[in-house]
Formats: sequence, structure tokens, C-alpha cells
Amino acid sequence: MVVSFKRLAKRLACDTALAGLALTTMAAAADIKIGIVAPMTGQLASEGQDMENAVKMAIDAVNAKGGVNGDKITTTTADDACDPQQAVTAGSKLVSEGVTAIVGGYCSGAVLPTLKIYGDAGIPFVIIGANSTKLVAANQGNAFLANSTGDMQATTAVELFKKNGYKKVAVVDEGDAYSSDLAKLTAEAFKSAGGEIAAKETTTAGEQDYSAVVTKIKSSGADAVFWTAYHAGGALLTKQLRQAGFQGGIVLGDGNNSPEYLEIAGSAGEGVYLLSPPTVDLLSGAGDFKAKYKETYGRDAGAYAALSHDVGDLIVDAITRAKSADQKAIIEALKASDFKGLAGEIKFTDKNTLQTSNFRPVIAKGGKWVAAE
Repeated sequence: MVVSFKRLAKRLACDTALAGLALTTMAAAADIKIGIVAPMTGQLASEGQDMENAVKMAIDAVNAKGGVNGDKITTTTADDACDPQQAVTAGSKLVSEGVTAIVGGYCSGAVLPTLKIYGDAGIPFVIIGANSTKLVAANQGNAFLANSTGDMQATTAVELFKKNGYKKVAVVDEGDAYSSDLAKLTAEAFKSAGGEIAAKETTTAGEQDYSAVVTKIKSSGADAVFWTAYHAGGALLTKQLRQAGFQGGIVLGDGNNSPEYLEIAGSAGEGVYLLSPPTVDLLSGAGDFKAKYKETYGRDAGAYAALSHDVGDLIVDAITRAKSADQKAIIEALKASDFKGLAGEIKFTDKNTLQTSNFRPVIAKGGKWVAAE
């Protein structure tokens, strides 16, 4: 009888432990997991780190207030390195981890092959930086572009060309989804506005010597150059153009909004124009965020930090309005978004693109990007 009692007590203790484990597992399962996909390695790792930091700041603030619908939010980050093949691996990793939603995406070429992965899984995906119009055609209805699309940037570029009196513009890209799309859209828009494309050149990412391109640009008679790719190549091309005596205008696509561009280009970057997303330095109401970011991470907030923070808040807002972590309900809530954040208003068209352009021209002065007059 004593032995039976001991066995019963041991069994009860075991059952209690198992019950506690089950409750812990249920509590963990109740957490809402948000995936962050960004370039955490490679030439654009600084931009990816900014995106991750800003999203986490937004999530941490929500958790400090009790989470969303009573659930805590956790994050998991996957590195796409702005490389299409690695992006597929990163996207598959996030799907296998059972994330509720995904935010991020800086390079269009890396985002493009993941759209089917997330679409097939029915996971809501809010894209922060990537903006090629090719993404719109490949969207299965679950992805949302919180950054303005390439056609809006092309419109901003043409407006700047006309304002500055550029008649003949040379357009240079790197052949990837983002830069080739922006180059094509801008060339078409400028020609429709009566301008002339003096030269159209495609370079290779990682190229160091642009002398052949510089020679073609100078011989074309272009009075301005529009570089549509990323900051590493843009800075080198700028230096080599100025060193070769090119005195015309230089305009850069939004992928160049980085302090590293200004560092590499040096004095050659002075007076260069950039089509910029809404950065904290240009936003009157972002002072507290800018200071908090610097205090938390020991670095200045980058070009897409404000928009990344907004997207973190936006996904929480959608989950709150959906009143559940059901992915179909979150997608419908995102479609109905009417959100005001640090970087401005986020409302989506019926194609899940941003309704109003957020691009604005800035100019390099004294080693900083400042609003263009």
C-alpha cells in the first residue's frame, strides 16, 4: 500500500510537470512571431541593420505596453544579403519557423523570388525598401509596398531634371530588378516629357573602374547623369566622372541614401542630387525617435529607419484591427490601412502599393544630405 502511494505521488508529480510544460508551450505558441528579412551581410548590411533595429524598436515599445490583443510579439531575422539565391533560403527559413507576418526587403532583386514563397504560404508581407514595379506584377495579393514604387520615383526624377534645365540625360544602371526598372521607367518618362536620353549604360555590381562608361557619357553630350543603382557604385562613378572633368549634374536613385556614399565620394559628392525616402533628418516630428535610436543602438538612424519603424507599427496595427493572428484577416486589415506614422501616411491602392509618393529631392552639402530648394 505504501509502495502504491509512492508510485501515485510520483505519477502525480510527473503529470503536474507535464501539465506545466504544456502550459508553457501553449503560452509560447500564443506569441506572435514577426519575421524580418533584410541584408545583414554584404555591401548593404548597414541598411539592413537599420531596418532591423527600427522594427525591433517599434515591437519593443508595443511589448512594453502589454503586446497586441494580449499576446507578446517576438521577432526573428533572416539575412537575404540582397542576393536572390540567399533570399530564397532566408524566406524559406522564415516560413518554416511559422511566422505570423514578415516585414523588410531592401533590394528588389532579392525580394522578387520570395514573393511566391510567401504568397503560397499565405503570409502577409510588408515591403519596406524595395520598390521595383516588377514586384507589383509578381504579388499574389499578400504583399504590400510601404515604399513608393519605381514609377513614382521616375516622376520625381523627371520633375527634377526639368527644374534644373537638363535636356540630355545619361542613365546608368546595374542590370538588377531595382536599377533596371528605375532606369527604364525614367527614360520613358523623360522622353515623353520632351527630354533626350543621351546614353543608356549598364554596369556590373562591384565594378571598380567606370572609365569606359565615363568616356561614353562625356562623348554623348549629356548635361546630367542619373545613376539608378546602389551607393557603392554610385560613389565611385561620381568620383570618376568628376576626376574626368564632367561638370554636369549628377542625380542618384534612393538606393544611394547612405552616409557611406558621402564618405566614399568625398568632395566629388558635393552638389549631387538624391531622390530620397522620408529620412529622420527631413522629418520635423522625428526628433524623439532619432534621439532614442541613437541612445539604443549607438549610431544614427539610417535612410529607411523611420519607414521601418512605421512598418513595425503598421503590422501591429493590422493585427490589432484583425483581432487575431489569422493571416487572412491580417491581410484584409492591411488592405484597409489608414495609418499615420513618422514618415507619413500609409494607405494602399487596390494593387497594394502606396497611394502617395514619398520621394523628395535632396542635395549633398557639407558632407550631409539636405532638402533641395
